[in-house]
Amino acid sequence: MRLLLACFVLALLCATTIFAAPYAAIVINADTGEVLHEENADMRLHPAGLTKLMSLYVAFDAIETGLVSLDDKVRISKKAEVEPPAKLGLRSGQQIKLRYLLRATAVKGANDASTAIAEAVDGSEAAFARRMNGYSKEFGLTRSTWKNAHGLTEKGHLSTARDIANLFAAHRRDFPDYFNLFSRIRTHAGLREVANSARRLLGNLRGTEGAKYGYTRAAGFNTAAIVSHRDRRVVVVVFGARSTATLNKQVAMLAGKGLNELWSD
Repeated sequence: MRLLLACFVLALLCATTIFAAPYAAIVINADTGEVLHEENADMRLHPAGLTKLMSLYVAFDAIETGLVSLDDKVRISKKAEVEPPAKLGLRSGQQIKLRYLLRATAVKGANDASTAIAEAVDGSEAAFARRMNGYSKEFGLTRSTWKNAHGLTEKGHLSTARDIANLFAAHRRDFPDYFNLFSRIRTHAGLREVANSARRLLGNLRGTEGAKYGYTRAAGFNTAAIVSHRDRRVVVVVFGARSTATLNKQVAMLAGKGLNELWSD
């Protein structure tokens, strides 16, 4: 009986090891890019919903350059409709303004909305992914490879904590008029009101200017957050947390250390 129990415990531990996502983290100065803390920051990992930071950057740039507009009505495809949750609840054939798809993607992390944005900008998600990779190359995000617009697990779809931190800092720098999307606790997304997947972090960690969450079984719980104190701010990225509670605690701890370091300079 003891032998059987030991074997069961060993098997359970092995299963936990197999399915635990790798951990990585980085803290950078949001204004200068200076690295204040890093752990496995260049390890290529599944970014999950943090992928949407790249999708949204591309979409915002497409709006600013006139390729699309916020009030364009996007016809929803069957591909977008059948994306797994989290979802806005789009239906094939319906039309919805691009601005609502952006809200659903940035705030709720809706996968159907992300695919619809990709198709609106480039006609297909595959073409949009190629655009995402082009932007990554231009920005020097050298260890990121994008295969889709939403971040659901796909072979070869990988990024790093460092790349995501630099990308989120670029959002705040390049698109200040859109950055408020990452701070909204709730917003109306055309079909209905949606809640922010990072609302606990936004509501409980003082100074959080914006945050984006992501989760898949392969990735664990991931987040990117920009946290400020007076005129200093840091970008914190964590990959592979075991739960939202541990993720939020880790972000708070890393943000505190990073801000203290900036104020001690």
